[in-house]
Amino acid sequence: MGKIIFGPVPSRRLGQSLGINNIPPKICSYSCVYCQLGRTFELKVDRSAYYQPERIATEIEERIRLLTNKNQKIDYLTFVPDGEPTLDLNLGKTISLLKKLKLKIAVITNSSLISDEQIRQELALADWVSVKIDSLVPNSWKKINRPHGHLSLEKISDGILNFAQNFDGELVTETMIINGINDTFVEIEKVAAFIKRLIPVLKTSYLSIPTRPPAEKWVKPATEEKLNLAYQILTEKYIPVELLTGYEGNAFGTTGQVEDDLLSITSVHPMREDAVRELLDHAEAGWEQVESLLQSGRLIEIEYRGNKFYMRKLK
Repeated sequence: MGKIIFGPVPSRRLGQSLGINNIPPKICSYSCVYCQLGRTFELKVDRSAYYQPERIATEIEERIRLLTNKNQKIDYLTFVPDGEPTLDLNLGKTISLLKKLKLKIAVITNSSLISDEQIRQELALADWVSVKIDSLVPNSWKKINRPHGHLSLEKISDGILNFAQNFDGELVTETMIINGINDTFVEIEKVAAFIKRLIPVLKTSYLSIPTRPPAEKWVKPATEEKLNLAYQILTEKYIPVELLTGYEGNAFGTTGQVEDDLLSITSVHPMREDAVRELLDHAEAGWEQVESLLQSGRLIEIEYRGNKFYMRKLK
């Protein structure tokens, strides 16, 4: 079996995240076309015991001691394995053991098994949970996530809603937008309408694109225009939304470097023209800064409902 503990790695969502790989590669309930780990080796929905919870806890304690001696910070212990973390029969027991370490615990799940009440109870032990919602259209869901045949999109959706009603931690959603599949107005509107039902427990809804080589070569990320469309649709429903497009940086303050500020902010939040001008005025800078970024291809201009928006150009 592979390495269980890795990191910490920097994460815009979780700060310094110490990863827990509690599933051997590549055992999953999905075989997503965009997965950076490639196709699923073993497609399953029945839970199994893989690593002893005590072993995971011991290895984490050892890693924490090493990091503490080097004055390195840990913000979260994160279950982000090579497969679906809720397939681990010992997930709840492991989380309970780790809570004694007084560090926040995060779980990134594809949501496929969340209709199971026992799994919802185990996920509820975590402080931060990310649930995947790529599509609410059955055909698109099957094309993107390639789920195990026993899974039901309707049951998964109901499971997410039930979990949100009883979870007192931080809940986020993640939607991977694929060019030509779930990037239409109808697709995004359905996802947005569902995510709106998770408010007020929802902290953030993340919109992402494939930034690493996907399992299937035909997979292409959504365009900047479609990402902006998705962002605006969710925003109009008062959903807290951010883009995850592979860029890191300070998106919530000004550094005094106008170009850096514009690029970091627009990689997370498309900015309307008036907001850009306000930032420039605050920094005592001119519109030529924007023109320079447009001409170099690092920034693009998009129109939506009569307004101009600016986004960082995708790689």
